[in-house]
Amino acid sequence: MKAHDGMYIGGTWQPAAGADTIAVVNPADEQVIAHVPAGTPQDVDAAVRAARAAFPGWAATPPAERAAKLVALRDVLAARKDEIAATVTAELGAPRQLAEAVHAGLPLLVAGSYAELAASYSFEETIGNSTVLLEPVGVVGAITPWNYPLHQIVAKVAPALAAGCTVVLKPAEDTPLTAQLFADAVHEAGLPAGVFNLVTGLGPVAGQALAEHPGVDLVSFTGSTAVGRQIGATAGAAVKRVALELGGKSANVILPGADLARAVNVGIANVMSNSGQTCSAWTRMLVHRDHYDEAVALAAEAVAKYTPGERLGPLVNAKQQRRVRGYIEQGIAEGARVVAGGPEAPRETGYYVAPTVFADVTPEMTIAQEEIFGPVVSILRYEDEDDALRIANGTVYGLAGAVWGQREEAVAFARRMDTGQVDINGGRFNPLAPFGGYKQSGVGRELGPHGLAEYLQTKSLQF
Repeated sequence: MKAHDGMYIGGTWQPAAGADTIAVVNPADEQVIAHVPAGTPQDVDAAVRAARAAFPGWAATPPAERAAKLVALRDVLAARKDEIAATVTAELGAPRQLAEAVHAGLPLLVAGSYAELAASYSFEETIGNSTVLLEPVGVVGAITPWNYPLHQIVAKVAPALAAGCTVVLKPAEDTPLTAQLFADAVHEAGLPAGVFNLVTGLGPVAGQALAEHPGVDLVSFTGSTAVGRQIGATAGAAVKRVALELGGKSANVILPGADLARAVNVGIANVMSNSGQTCSAWTRMLVHRDHYDEAVALAAEAVAKYTPGERLGPLVNAKQQRRVRGYIEQGIAEGARVVAGGPEAPRETGYYVAPTVFADVTPEMTIAQEEIFGPVVSILRYEDEDDALRIANGTVYGLAGAVWGQREEAVAFARRMDTGQVDINGGRFNPLAPFGGYKQSGVGRELGPHGLAEYLQTKSLQF
């Protein structure tokens, strides 16, 4: 795979400050496909300085011109869609169809939505005798995960640029090649030098340096709740703004009267997509006791279609594979019943985990409380709606969820769920709807106008 041996800073690819590199591994065959520089605090400092220098000019650029640059960026990404999909398949292991439709396709929708918002958004309003201005926060430190490498980059960088902010990106070390492709696209689209900067590296080194840098005004992070706490504490000490999209343990609640077969099949597909490596995945399926056995049988039948190496890709690395298999073993030890899959590796090569369904799961079990981040579904039974609500809300997370049933009943139930986004009867994804969590699933929102607002600060002028 093509890889740059430097950092994209100030509009050019520059040599890294240090000599250390990071190996990029294809998780499907465990082969090293490239090396990228392991960024240092010196690299981060250079990138922040470039972003700081570019900020006044970009902030003063009319929104319509910023929108035009986002359109150009979207068009370059569209022209490189096949290359992006191939790169995501190589460094993440996503099946090619998923890589093309989601990993390469979804970012185009998001980039286009922010181009439209930049052109139409009202950056000032009149309230009484005051003019209220919405101005860019400043320099954004964006730290993105590996599970949706390009989507997470675009979901942070596009609104930041639309708002008039400049950006330093530190992508996940497992998927840096997609980030380098994005930097090439930024360059080809003609964004001014320093408006976007890229530093590859390890989280505890480059990521921490970016979060701590005094020249960064806002840190936007997507990843684990544990790391999010650290970033929040670091930002709090500096009175610095944060946007945190963290973990999830989302409930898929199937009410009596729902189309059980459809609810189960869509629920299984939701978790198996991206090999379960989705923070918003509906990993807890809640079924009324009268329909429980039927749902378990349907789930076992549905998950059998996800053959590792075909419809189901590997996990991102060996550590993640061990982690997920460990959770499966813990579920068995705590008394859950495996009805499909299990802890045994389904293939000799590659970081694959067997798609697994647990029955007889109780709410206090580890597999019903902690984020597994793999192709594992836990099916829990409930007695009535109040019991279902207690179970659904009974974790520290609150990122997403689903409810199936008669529309009015499903909506009423969803209104009582402590979570940031709920799909009703398989509702379609909306790139303009705010995405983010309650409780320990995060702070702030991404996507649409609510996502743009995260990168703006408010000033009022009195007359």
